[in-house]
Amino acid sequence: MELKTVKIEKPEDTNVIIGQTHFIKTVEDIYEALASSVPGIKFGLGFCESSGECLVRVEGNDKKLKKLASKNALNIGAGHSFIIIIKDAFPINVLGTIKKVDEVCTVFCATANPVEVIVAETEQGRGILGVIDGSKPKGVEGENGIRWRKEFLRKIGYKL
Repeated sequence: MELKTVKIEKPEDTNVIIGQTHFIKTVEDIYEALASSVPGIKFGLGFCESSGECLVRVEGNDKKLKKLASKNALNIGAGHSFIIIIKDAFPINVLGTIKKVDEVCTVFCATANPVEVIVAETEQGRGILGVIDGSKPKGVEGENGIRWRKEFLRKIGYKL
């Protein structure tokens, strides 16, 4: 077995969701879930088919994001994995809906941070072991950090 890391390519103004699913129907079901969740959302979806032709299946409503999602999915190359690149919405707006898609088994991450995917490769194929999402902690928050966090969540409208 060989371990690899795959860096996800994405513009800074986008978010990414990476997960595992089990059926080619996922492509259309995730498309519908995203398109009906947030007005104006832009996204690209890449899905790694793991039997038959073993193609990266691609959907979305933004040509550039579709191309980027397909490139990242091909680089990951893990059967039944998917990657969604989102613009003009946030994972918090769609994550619950994505998790409710019948074919979705696992969500590894949903983030705007730089992401590396840890992939194991065997003679049979590839699988995602996990992700590295952003940077490691530099310490524990104190009073100023708590105050900043609470003010920030209210400033962006997620708390009263």
